[in-house]
Order: sequence, then structure tokens, then C-alpha cells
Amino acid sequence: MKTKTIARLGVLAVVLSLSAGCRSPQTSTAGSYGQTSENALSADSRAALSKLTADVPAAAMLARDAKGILVFPDVVKAGFIVGAWRGEGTLFKMNRASGYYSTTGASYGFQAGVQQYAYALFFMTDSALKYVDATEGFEIGTGPSVVILDEGMARNFTTTMARSDVYGLVFSQKGLMAGMGLQGSKISKINR
Repeated sequence: MKTKTIARLGVLAVVLSLSAGCRSPQTSTAGSYGQTSENALSADSRAALSKLTADVPAAAMLARDAKGILVFPDVVKAGFIVGAWRGEGTLFKMNRASGYYSTTGASYGFQAGVQQYAYALFFMTDSALKYVDATEGFEIGTGPSVVILDEGMARNFTTTMARSDVYGLVFSQKGLMAGMGLQGSKISKINR
């Protein structure tokens, strides 16, 4: 019994350290994103978006009509029963970086493992984009309606289907994590 408690506390410590801002050394030469690394974060976000739009035709279609695109190039999620995730990203308006955001969250339930992934939110309406600017962030599942496209749905997606405020695509998944999802992700503006 005591060994199980110690093991769970160890996993919780790993989850908390990952949620504090673990970064992959392959995605940025600047290391962790800090006060002076906005250019590194923008560059990583732009590179991730370019790869996504090149690999997924639905993403390219959405990007053409989007009022803004928020890209998180490197999110780390870890957990065993209790999970946490964290990452930082860039909001692009008219192909220019216009703000920096963090994505964080915690969950409880069936989940185990560690996973790195990226995701992009395509804001299709001015009102959805204004909501993010006015509130300096939001939680997925509240605020503007967000439709998460999985790989199968993205293959059959057409512009005539694009009727929601925001579309989200998860991509570049590495690692193994049971219980993957974006619901409950808190997105907050980083004031720099």
C-alpha cells in the first residue's frame, strides 16, 4: 500500500514538472520560451502551421478563410489517473504574430502515459476572434463553439461544411497517452 502511494506521488511530481513548461529540444534552439524568446515561439508556431497545412488539405482550406489561427507547436501531457498538460503558442492574424498564449489543463480519469502533440485553432468568425481578444483567453468547451476535427473527419472536410466559430486540429502526436482530448483546455494570454 505504501509503495503504491509513493509511486502515485512520483507520477504526480512528473506531471507537475511537465506542466511547468517542459519543451522539446528539437523544436526550438532557444530552449524554454521566456521573456525574450517571442521570436522563437513565433517561428516554432509558424513552422508547425506550415507543416499542418502542407500535410492536411482541410487545414489549408480552413487557413485560407480563417480570421485568425492560434497554434500551439509543442504541448506536453502526462499522467496516471491524474493528468496535466501545458504548452505555449502564437496567435496569427493576417499572417502576422499578434499575441502569445498558453494552454493548460488537468484531468482525472482513465489515462496513462506521456504524450507530446501540437494543435491549431482556426477562428472562422470575427466574433470568435474578438471574444478571445476581449477575454484574453477562454476554456475549450465554453465561449465560442469549437469543433475538433480528428484525422478521419479532416479527410472528408470541405469548405461548405465550415459553419462553426472555431475548428481545432490536433497533429504531430508523439508518445502514448490513453484519454487524449482538448476539452477543458484553458487558453490564456501571456502578457509580455
